[in-house]
Parts: sequence; structure tokens; C-alpha cells
Amino acid sequence: MKIISQNLKKNEIKVRVDNLDDLWYLSHIIEPKDTIKGQTLRKIKIGDQEQRKAQAIKKKVFMAIEAEKIEFNEDQLRVSGKVSEGPEDVPKGSYHTFSFEEGTIAAIIKEKWLKFQLDRLKEAVAFQQPAILICVLDREEAIFALSKRAGYSILTSIEGEVQKKEERVIAKGSFYEDIINLLKEYSSRYKTEHIILASPAFWKEELAHHIKDENLKKKITLATCSSVSENAIGEILRRPETKEVLKKDRISKETNLVEELLAEISKKGLGAYGSEEVEKAANAGAVKTLLITDACIHKKREQGKYELLDSIMKTVDATKGEVHIISSEFEGGKKLDGLGGIGAILRYKLNY
Repeated sequence: MKIISQNLKKNEIKVRVDNLDDLWYLSHIIEPKDTIKGQTLRKIKIGDQEQRKAQAIKKKVFMAIEAEKIEFNEDQLRVSGKVSEGPEDVPKGSYHTFSFEEGTIAAIIKEKWLKFQLDRLKEAVAFQQPAILICVLDREEAIFALSKRAGYSILTSIEGEVQKKEERVIAKGSFYEDIINLLKEYSSRYKTEHIILASPAFWKEELAHHIKDENLKKKITLATCSSVSENAIGEILRRPETKEVLKKDRISKETNLVEELLAEISKKGLGAYGSEEVEKAANAGAVKTLLITDACIHKKREQGKYELLDSIMKTVDATKGEVHIISSEFEGGKKLDGLGGIGAILRYKLNY
């Protein structure tokens, strides 16, 4: 994400979405009652409307809305609300939806930017996609590449000899050894924590079977590709397996936070959970770390009960506590959802 301009005296920050991860961050920054301003597509009717000869066309217009509903999926963020500013042919008070995707530029205006929201924005701006070592192979060739924030770079390619054995073509052991040695070398040189091993058919499984180094094995994710070529690298970067690898770092951090909370709860220590208990702790200034799942936020918004969560987050922020939004898609978030979707690690125990 890129911050185009920032004026905290007016509580306005203009951002540009650079990748799909930015949508995830914005879905937790934008909240009801925020004003969203920018260019957007709007259906405009042209022609004689009285004689029902009007045509609806999509036109790019500058508009501002007051956010009411925030919907997020992996590819798009949609923010809906009433129009507060726009062209003459768009009535104020009518509804419009801003669709955020890669390349979208928009200003977000809040009544007040909270510290955790600014921290989340800084995190999105500073986010660096972890480098991933990619190897695509079959019986005769292996191509090595390193992913970048935008695209990839080819490191090298090697060729191997094949032999016949029991009417099945297999790669020679020395070819696998060469690949494994290069995986070790590149992983060490570029300090990669993740390796994607991909192939058509069964070659990736055969190679994985030859890897004895446990540290190397832990880094490997298997994927399928249609060919062994440079085009296959781009194909792999779009595959679900790669998306899962990119989420691992965030998942690990979130899981550790939830496990810390669960440990405190189990020993009846510095842990609180459930809206009522956490609200009391927040009002007492006792919350060090607040954890809320995105499913909990979505549910409360749908029920029209988001104000309580919003109040808790603002109180924790005002008392210098940390606020973390936890994804319900993964194990940590699912465990927290089992506790009502909200929990807190406390500075001190409360007697109530």
C-alpha cells in the first residue's frame, strides 16, 4: 500500500491499493461512519427517462460516501453507504458502493484516527512479501526462481539425464542430489523460509522423498504446474498453495497471541474473554493486548451491534493497549471464536 497524502488535522489519509493483501488491511481500518472519497464507477441514466428510452451506462465520477457496510473477500473490498458528495445527477443520500481492488486510490476520513489503525496502515505500507524459493521440475529439467513483491527472477536452470527402469522413466539420483544441493544453497543465500516445489505429475513427490534434511523439509510446500518453463513460475505464483505460504507468517503471529491468551485463561491468570468481561477490563485500563476475530466484527456489523466493539477498541487504544484483528479462517481465530470472538491479555488481574 502507498500513502498518497496524509492530513491528520483533518483526519484524512489518501491511499493507493498495490496488492490484494492491502484489501485485508483496509477491511480492518475502514469502519462505519468513515467518509470514503475518490473516483468510482456509477451507473448513470442518459436519454429520455420520461419515455423510458433512457440507457444506463457506467461512468467514472468523483464521489464521497459515509460508510455503512464493509464486505471483504480475497479479491475485492466493497464499502457501501450514502452519498455525501458527488455530481449533480447523483442525489445526495442515495446509496453507492466503492469497490476497492488493485490500483484503487481513495481517501479515508475518520472522526479520529486511532493508534492501532495508524499502526495497521504503517504495517501495510511496510509489508514486504516474504521471498519464496520456487523450483519447477520434471525428469529432465529443473528451473529455480525467487519470488519478489512484484513478479519473480530466474536464478538458474539445470538439466538431468534419464534412464529406463522397469519400463518407467525415472530421473537419476544424481539429478535429484543436484536439485537438493541448489535448494539448500539458494535457501541459505536468500534467507528464504518457504520453498515451493512444483511439477507436472509425480516428480515433486519423488524429489521430496529424497530429501533427508529435516530443516529443508519444513520449508517445502508442494504444488502442481502444467509444464516446466518460465511461464510455469507465474502460474505457481497464482496458485492457492502459494497464497497459503504467504499467509503463514501472519498466521504464526496470530496463533502465538491466541495461545498466550488461552494459557492465561487456563491458569486463571491475566486472561479475559467475552464482550462483557473484556469491556470491564478495558474500562478499568487493564487491557494490554486486545484480540478480536474478523468474524466477530463482521457478525456484530451485520447485527447492528458494532458500537460496543468499536467502543472497546477505542478504550484500549486510549489506554495504550495493543489491538489485534485475528483471522477466523485459521486455527487461532477459530479457537478465539469459540470464546465469543473477543479476548484480552491483561496488565493486572481484576477482582470482580
